[in-house]
Amino acid sequence: MFLARIKGNIVSTPKNQFLVGHKLLLVHQIDFERKYIGDKDIIAIDLVDAGIGDDVIVVQEGDAVQQILGHANAPVNTMIIAVVDNIDITE
Repeated sequence: MFLARIKGNIVSTPKNQFLVGHKLLLVHQIDFERKYIGDKDIIAIDLVDAGIGDDVIVVQEGDAVQQILGHANAPVNTMIIAVVDNIDITE
């Protein structure tokens, strides 16, 4: 799992039949201070109704995604699993 920020929407009319009806978003990994890490954007399926600018928790592991979707038919290994409200770190 990692923290990320939603950068945009992905619109794809023709797509895998098991992705029809699911929202795809463009995410970029962030650190605990909410600063971008690296230069790689990632496409993730969204089931928690996240939006552009939201900080989210992303899981990038096929078995976890299959368990959440309830099947192994969709070609997905990256999923947004939560919207982050606050980050509170105590030392």
